[in-house]
Amino acid sequence: MNTWQRRTAHSLLGLAVLMLVYAVVYDYAMGAFENEPETFLHSLQVVVEAFTTTGFGSDSPWQSPVMNVLVIVMDLTGVALIFLALPVVVFPLLDETLSRSAPTTIEDADHVVICAYTPRGRTLIEELDSRDVSYVVIEPDRDRADELHEEGVRVVHGDPEAPETLERVDLGAARALVADASDEQNASIALAAADTADTRIITFVEDATVADYHRYAGADEVFSPRRLVGESLADTVTTAISTELGDVIEIAGDFEIAELPIQTGSDLDGVRIEESAITERTGANVVGAWLRGEFVSPPAPTDRIDEHSILLVAGREAELERLKELTLSDTRSRRHGRVIIVGFGEVGTTVYESVSRAGIETVVVDHEDDPAVDVLGDAADKATFREAGIDGANAVVLALPDDTLTVFATLVIRELAPDVEIIARAEETAGIRKLYRAGADYVLALATVSGRMLASTILDEDVMSFDKQIEVVRTQCPALGGHTLREADVRARTGCTVIAVERNGDVRTEIGPAFELRPDDDLVLVGTDAAINQFATRFE
Repeated sequence: MNTWQRRTAHSLLGLAVLMLVYAVVYDYAMGAFENEPETFLHSLQVVVEAFTTTGFGSDSPWQSPVMNVLVIVMDLTGVALIFLALPVVVFPLLDETLSRSAPTTIEDADHVVICAYTPRGRTLIEELDSRDVSYVVIEPDRDRADELHEEGVRVVHGDPEAPETLERVDLGAARALVADASDEQNASIALAAADTADTRIITFVEDATVADYHRYAGADEVFSPRRLVGESLADTVTTAISTELGDVIEIAGDFEIAELPIQTGSDLDGVRIEESAITERTGANVVGAWLRGEFVSPPAPTDRIDEHSILLVAGREAELERLKELTLSDTRSRRHGRVIIVGFGEVGTTVYESVSRAGIETVVVDHEDDPAVDVLGDAADKATFREAGIDGANAVVLALPDDTLTVFATLVIRELAPDVEIIARAEETAGIRKLYRAGADYVLALATVSGRMLASTILDEDVMSFDKQIEVVRTQCPALGGHTLREADVRARTGCTVIAVERNGDVRTEIGPAFELRPDDDLVLVGTDAAINQFATRFE
């Protein structure tokens, strides 16, 4: 019960007691001073008329001075109570009604309870909406809850660490609970949830070392996406400056999917897709491409590849290795410069450990002192990067927790070193496009990785890639059974590409427009998160 509800209940209770007292006094006074005994119910009616000003006393006129004084006092009391009720009860009621305040309870089933509204929570909500799975967000701040309610988010106001709040959102009937506040709060939420209902509990940790405490508190799954993002950025570094393929997504046997950035001065830099003859020269197929921050699948024949492009390709390992050679610059491949890591939090530390293990020289930049930090300085200052040796660097990894600062640092680096590889971590998906426009070569959003991890866990999806710019999923779609790929037209209708079909344990990668799908086929889809969601909405 919130403050307004408690105040209203107390006011109504006090008013009822006062009216009963006046009714008793009036009933006694009518017999004692007016010699006109009345029933108690009639006396109560007179008091109600006086208090509400709907009547002027059905027993008037009164003869005795005592009765006249009593009626005057009752009239004044009623009027006073009306004026008091306006600010205490009526105005808050109107304000709550007109401002569409967030509710404090819901009734639902098979829903997902999300404790705190964060960027990764927004990604999860998009995934849930695309699959018609209901959710509710618990927000402890009343003003923030009201704002989210106005924006159309299904939210309730309450303390997620309180069992009574979890009961008011039907936690016992929920599919899962996601705790996405601070590490300490998430542990407390897990304890409260475990005591309230037998529901799947998923928590996030910023510090991976505290994951065990969350499990002790009752969490079924504990996610630490920052480490995964760091490992992915580190792999992108080694892929960008070496001839190795790096981390690939294996579909079946040696048939793989990879992201290959185009280096300045490589054979493919400045070439149109139709002129590149990639399939003829290597055997690999271009599934899609990131062209200056925008994913297209497939790229048009007239689209130009440049140093800001990343190709999404599929093929056998040998074919991908041949294509990798075409993306490398002779100048850069001969130059074994350093990697500058900006930001030494969880993500930056993971990048540092992974890159160092690969035998690559690193320079760590941070604004806080640490034994591993080589340059102490501001990421927005040119002098910091000059001191870090930007002129001789092959790549810069921006592992900063603030997207605005990351964008500005990208602009500074691009001015100082136009050819250096810039690999950036974004906090929110909204920052990806800005970073590409600022000059970043590769961007991975923490919210994207976290949202995929959550969605695959809660919805039991077979997601084959968490830490890539695109999503690769394996899914069944009986609705497409009996249709050819040409008839299904999945790419045009959703933006996804079907790159393989698994049938009776056999993965088929040589599939053309005339390939006919069966209801029990497993489709391997590639696309952006939005495209995968569109596929789920349209076909599943």
